[in-house]
Amino acid sequence: MDPNAAFANEPITELGAKALSNAIHVRQVSCREVMLAYLARIVALNPKFNALVSLQEPDDLLRQADARDAQLARGESMGWMHGMPQAIKDIAPVKGLLSTSGSPLLRGFVPQQDGLMVQRMRAAGCIIVGRSNTPEFGLGSHTFNEVFGTTLNAYDSGKSAGGSSGGAAVALATRMLPVADGSDTMGSLRNPAGWNNVFGFRPSQGRVPIWPSADVWLGQLGTEGPMARHAQDLALLLNTQAGPDPRTPLALCDKPDYSALAPLLPKGQSDSNPSVRPDPSIPQDRVRPIDVSKGLRIGWLGDMNGYLAMEPGILPLCEQALRRFEGLGCVVEPTVLGSSPEALWQAWLVWRCLLVASRIAPHLAASAGSRAQIKPEALWEHDNGLLLNGEDMVRAGAARSAHYQDMLSLFERYDFLALPTAQVWPFDVQQRWPKQINGRAMDTYHRWMEVTLYATFAGLPCLAVPAGFGDSGTGLGLPMGLQLIGKPQDDASLLRLAQVWEDAAQDILARRPNMSFAA
Repeated sequence: MDPNAAFANEPITELGAKALSNAIHVRQVSCREVMLAYLARIVALNPKFNALVSLQEPDDLLRQADARDAQLARGESMGWMHGMPQAIKDIAPVKGLLSTSGSPLLRGFVPQQDGLMVQRMRAAGCIIVGRSNTPEFGLGSHTFNEVFGTTLNAYDSGKSAGGSSGGAAVALATRMLPVADGSDTMGSLRNPAGWNNVFGFRPSQGRVPIWPSADVWLGQLGTEGPMARHAQDLALLLNTQAGPDPRTPLALCDKPDYSALAPLLPKGQSDSNPSVRPDPSIPQDRVRPIDVSKGLRIGWLGDMNGYLAMEPGILPLCEQALRRFEGLGCVVEPTVLGSSPEALWQAWLVWRCLLVASRIAPHLAASAGSRAQIKPEALWEHDNGLLLNGEDMVRAGAARSAHYQDMLSLFERYDFLALPTAQVWPFDVQQRWPKQINGRAMDTYHRWMEVTLYATFAGLPCLAVPAGFGDSGTGLGLPMGLQLIGKPQDDASLLRLAQVWEDAAQDILARRPNMSFAA
């Protein structure tokens, strides 16, 4: 479906986020009607998928929608998300809403202030209907926890939705949300996007600063970012989330206008309904996507010359997706990292365990019985973190710095680097994590997501696009994604590339989630 199409013959929930914004602003549809449509969708589907949690009272949400309608009647708009339902990932603090991080220890925690990203999204006009489900403390790329249970994959209810932004991806894919936020340390915006056939975007380190934060200097592996069904919506949400803040000293100081990348209608052309006029706050000139006719170069890292274990079918599917880029004039060729991927993994574990330990330690100190309420994977990282010292951190920091320089050398030859979003297909929902891949044992609970660390560790922007669906074996009928890593701080080029991919992959994007088991 065209994301800019008028909704005359389509349900409101089928609209892209930008088209929904335009329809609200021209009063073609009221904020109340939008809220009613999404609430009906949530009532029908969420009990089956369990993507959204801590849902708010419908009467209160409708009162907020009525207030947004009254603002529009006075000629007032809060921004492009005015009246748009949104569910914040259950990691980011939301004032007055239950914020559990999927942990039994936080079952009753209600923050007294919004996180910075939430402040910005509220200021743009969204109405928060609840939270999107996440694994405990956001650890692990499989969305289950002891507070709310398990989120099911949008395309196969017996499979994992991925994570840690699994609830967001499933709610987006099943049209329970028009656009979604998430966060990403080890593929948490990329893996669930790939496994649910939507776009996920990990911004450059510092592009979307996190506040409040106990540590504004070292704890910078994770970042918040957008997920969407359409490239233009991805750009619009990033535009809202991004920008410096004086409380976050490592935030990028520039503030590109990503909303200028979002409108894709030629100048002077409106939607299929001539009465619709776009939101005046969003520029309407068409911005040319990347000129692929000039031979953009994509370096295919694949499985790192066999270093990364991969389930059968994943590499061929991603290579098939890359051939679409070749058909548009891109040059795709295999390449390798210049440094040892195993040494990089060991350095990653040092950073990861230290940062996880710092998050878990306050909960362990709170009471003698808290350890029994924390999942074993989190405790493993905490306990390993306690064994590390300053010298370990210095060595790991040097390895990380060398990795960044290695990536820069690759970008002297390539415009983008490509990898799968995961090393396995969506796995059985009852399984905690894959213990082996294609006969190779996994020695940690997240080794199977090693493919996602290269962008994170270098602080580079990374786009996940739907690559297609498996046609045999364990991947039969299941979705997979392709990671595209961009040059330092060049988020804009990746967003343009997302639009190129959307235009070229309409057959993949048109494949709808499995609703046969839903009410």
